[in-house]
Amino acid sequence: MMSLLGETMRLTEQRQGLRMLKLRDVLSRWEAADLSQLEAAELLGMSERTFRRWARRFEEEGEDGLLDRRLGRRSGRSVPDSDCDEIERLYRERYQGFTAKHFHEHLVKSHGFSWGYTWTKTHLQSRGLLSRAPRRGAHRRKRPRRPLVGMMLHQDASKHIWLAGAGELDLVVTMDDATSAIYSAILVEEEGSASSISGLIETIAAKGLFCSLYTDRGSHYFHTPEAGGKVDKNALTQLGRALAQLGIEHIPAYSPEARGRSERMFRTLQDRLPKELALAGIANDVDAANCFLREVYLPAHNARFAVEPAEESSAFVPVAEAQWRDILCIQEERVVAPDNTVSFKGRRLQIPPHPARAHFVRAKVRVHEYPDGALAIFHGPRCLVRWLKDEPTVENPIACDASPAFAPQACGRPGQAPLAHPAHKATEAKAVNLCAT
Repeated sequence: MMSLLGETMRLTEQRQGLRMLKLRDVLSRWEAADLSQLEAAELLGMSERTFRRWARRFEEEGEDGLLDRRLGRRSGRSVPDSDCDEIERLYRERYQGFTAKHFHEHLVKSHGFSWGYTWTKTHLQSRGLLSRAPRRGAHRRKRPRRPLVGMMLHQDASKHIWLAGAGELDLVVTMDDATSAIYSAILVEEEGSASSISGLIETIAAKGLFCSLYTDRGSHYFHTPEAGGKVDKNALTQLGRALAQLGIEHIPAYSPEARGRSERMFRTLQDRLPKELALAGIANDVDAANCFLREVYLPAHNARFAVEPAEESSAFVPVAEAQWRDILCIQEERVVAPDNTVSFKGRRLQIPPHPARAHFVRAKVRVHEYPDGALAIFHGPRCLVRWLKDEPTVENPIACDASPAFAPQACGRPGQAPLAHPAHKATEAKAVNLCAT
């Protein structure tokens, strides 16, 4: 009993002391005939048979008979000392900085570890390798998830040292609200219209059009006349214009708490992704990191963290690439110069001869810049000329309608010229000017 009063007593020993006090009190009342065996057993929460066993031990051994004999003994199911030392060595030498959950997943996957996560966490904390998490604040009610996938997507970016040898980079993530599944994750030097559009292209190409997009009020998402004020939904950014053309609702967030689901997702990514990239030997190659994200990390992340939607149906609407390719890009208006060229980012883009009119001098045209580096010039809905990303210079264009040769048997419309660009199947000998339909 004296050991129970020591300063280093464990919680189990404290509980044993309280239990002994209660047992001794009830046993003394039973011996004084104040309680029957049935009443005494009910007070202690045990059966009559178990009460008789404790009464016999108390009669034969005194207070020592009431001690829990399991205390101080090593459990038959405990982890062997050699395995404990090996786990500590692995954490110090290879997985330093991993959370207990992340480390335990690698132990199970890569090292054949068969004991539970709780033991792993407790062991690391007892060895001083992990600190205990602070107590959480007051509970806040979470906004319910959308019931269907594709009803609302989140897009956000986080600046962090994702690659050990590349400094701070922005990770642009597109995530489904219904499941927390990540459809796109792209590392770039700085987030902007191009990176956000690239994320949407990856998502729409794989899943289809969705109902709404939830983002912060960054300048590439919204125009905000007053800092901290409401967004101006009439002054559209490049991304806002593209979403409006696709019929996707654009929802602004007005506080970090409103983006809580994205913030929690980035906490997980900031903890896990740099370590996974380091384990894969990727230190400063952004292209290799993006390939690793797309091919390796995202499938594993979604399998681990995505949840089932409330309903099985989907709100995604599959669409052909031709319906969004010329919308999800940067569009800038230009006036054609007297030499039938337009100026764009320090270059002169030549418009080739076109059957629709002799020239386009002083006409207003649009220059489309695509995330893959391709360029195109449009006059209204008609594509005049296109430069693919593999073209060495803009002086070697592919004319959309440069030839007057008719090819109705190939495309079903007169006046279409041969063309080969990624919006069409490679097996087609003739291509259709989709922009003019």
